[in-house]
Amino acid sequence: MVRHVVLFRFHPETREAQKQSLRDGLSELAAALPEIQRYRFGDDLRMAEGNFDFAVVADFASTSDFSSYAAHPMHQRLISELVRPILAERVAVQFELDAEGST
Repeated sequence: MVRHVVLFRFHPETREAQKQSLRDGLSELAAALPEIQRYRFGDDLRMAEGNFDFAVVADFASTSDFSSYAAHPMHQRLISELVRPILAERVAVQFELDAEGST
């Protein structure tokens, strides 16, 4: 199993409506792509200074499922239309999980 974790820092002028459009788009993406086994995302709770603004955590059965997701036109459209316009900074990592969900 492969876990994909991505963190976003938004431009300071990002509006709540833009963030909600991203949340809605991610929900649609999760429902539409069978390669996604588990998909969680949400806003930072602002419990620590310096955190990123938003996180996405996605699980895939294999590296090929992740690659299909990453290249999927719906995912690419979401990035270009909903993420890039509000994105100041992004970091991501993919790592392997065992069957119990640990490394």
